[in-house]
Formats: sequence, structure tokens, C-alpha cells
Amino acid sequence: MPTPAIEKLLVLQDRDQQRLALEAQLKAVPRDIAGVEQKIAAEKAAIETTRDELKELEVKKKAIENEVGATEDRLAKYKSQQLQVRKNDEYQALGHEIEVTQAQIGALEEEELKVMYAIDEAKRKFTAAGEELKQNIASHESRIHTLREREANLQSELQAAQEAVAGARSLLDEPALRLYDRLAAQPGLPVVVPIHEGKCGGCHLKISFNIDSETRKPDKLVTCDQCTRIVYWEA
Repeated sequence: MPTPAIEKLLVLQDRDQQRLALEAQLKAVPRDIAGVEQKIAAEKAAIETTRDELKELEVKKKAIENEVGATEDRLAKYKSQQLQVRKNDEYQALGHEIEVTQAQIGALEEEELKVMYAIDEAKRKFTAAGEELKQNIASHESRIHTLREREANLQSELQAAQEAVAGARSLLDEPALRLYDRLAAQPGLPVVVPIHEGKCGGCHLKISFNIDSETRKPDKLVTCDQCTRIVYWEA
């Protein structure tokens, strides 16, 4: 059966573990919030990409319109010149230019039509993405709100846990606290462990007969001769 000193250390260890767990959870909250904020930023960036694609298509359409206009002006000029020439070869040359220019206008108009279809599709995608973005951001902001509430609750719980640790520490004498703090400063809680079948409950190695005997003495703190954890005997 644990001695009174061991029982006090077990209480301290339990409260310390609760405190450490709360600290770990509290430390994770800012990372979780940052992760959600990154999702929001990524989704906003994605819709900006869709917006940029739409703008590029509109710029392309405007450029084609300008080119069509310039080509139509050139066609009108060729037709006007054709009416004024007297020589047959000049007439035929202008006729060839007119045919080429008309073909160019047809190709430009076909390209413009494709761009118009692409603009309609881009607008549809942009509108759908905008609606989805609104819903996702609302969900993300709700998640952030929940995380901030959790952070406040954890801070309150941590304060209570710290007070509980302080209360448990006040019941122990200085030598016991120094030993506990030295062990607890190293990775590997718990540091106060029972002996099971002659083995340390921490490192699971067999303890010496002398250590086993010492643990049965009242109010005596004994450490494992293998891992230095505080060990105690359980009935």
C-alpha cells in the first residue's frame, strides 16, 4: 500500500499530468486557428484566380473586337480602291486581298465566338465559386469562433489546474519536491510508479532486492536502480 508521502506525490503527479494535457491542448489551438485561416486564404486565392481568368478572357475578347474592326476598315479600303482602279491586274490583286481579308475576319469572328462561350463558362464558374466561397468562409469563421471559445475555456481550466498543482505541492516537504521536480523535468511522466512482480512500473526492468525492501518502509522515498523513477510497493 502506498505510504502517505507516495500518496501525496501521486496526487501531485495526477494534477501535473492534467496541467500538462491542458497546456498541450491550449498550445494546439493557435495552430488549429492558423490552419483554418490558411484554408480561407487558399479559397480566396482560388476565386481570385477564377476572377483573373475571366478578366483575361474579356481582355482577349476586346482585343479580337479591335482587330476585327481594324480588319473591316482594311477590307472597306480595299473595296474602295478596287472601284477606282482601271487595270485588270490591279483589280485582281485587290480582289485577292479582299478575299484574304474576308477570311481573316471570318477566322477572327470564329475565335471571338469561342472566347464568348469561354466567358460565359468562366462567369458561371465564378458565380458558383463565389457562392461556395461564402458558405465555406462562414463555416471556417464558425470553426475559428469555436476554437477561440475553446481557448478561453482551456485557459480557465488551466488556471484551475495550476492552482490544484500548487495545492498538491504545498502538502509535500522540500526534499520530496526537489526529487519529484528533478525527475519530472525529464521526458517520461509518470515518474512515480508502482512495483509489479518485482519490476519497475516505469522502465519495466527488475529492481534489486534492496530497493524492493526499502519501498516497504513508511515515509521513505525510493528510486528505481535502473531508471531512477520513484517506486513504491503495492499490496
